[in-house]
Amino acid sequence: MRAKRPLYPAGLRVGRSSAGLGLFATRPFKKGERIVEYVGRTLTNAEEYSSRSKYLFEVNSRKTIDGATRSNIARYINHSCKPNCEPEIVRGRIFIDAVKNIKPGEELVYDYGDEYFNEHIRPYGCRCVKKQH
Repeated sequence: MRAKRPLYPAGLRVGRSSAGLGLFATRPFKKGERIVEYVGRTLTNAEEYSSRSKYLFEVNSRKTIDGATRSNIARYINHSCKPNCEPEIVRGRIFIDAVKNIKPGEELVYDYGDEYFNEHIRPYGCRCVKKQH
């Protein structure tokens, strides 16, 4: 019996990237286009402070989403100092939108922000494409 392949939203695939696994476009996305939603379990404040997850996304001071579940394909979007996407928070939900035209085969990347960068990326060195030049 064959293993089931995960179902990805149209136009996206997970693949190898410079930072491990990444999310790639399989079709063009236009600047301003909504690509995918960042989903997961909403944490209580106590759970947020005790969590060891690297997939926490703060929506506001009262709501944080843990996107560690594998069904959250947006978790594979890596950090970049030169992003082609950005998170957009709308009514307590997190969407990832294109900030420039994205071609098939391009990795989707956004800037994780200073706090995450300083805590989780800087100690090991940034591996985004911009830094590899």
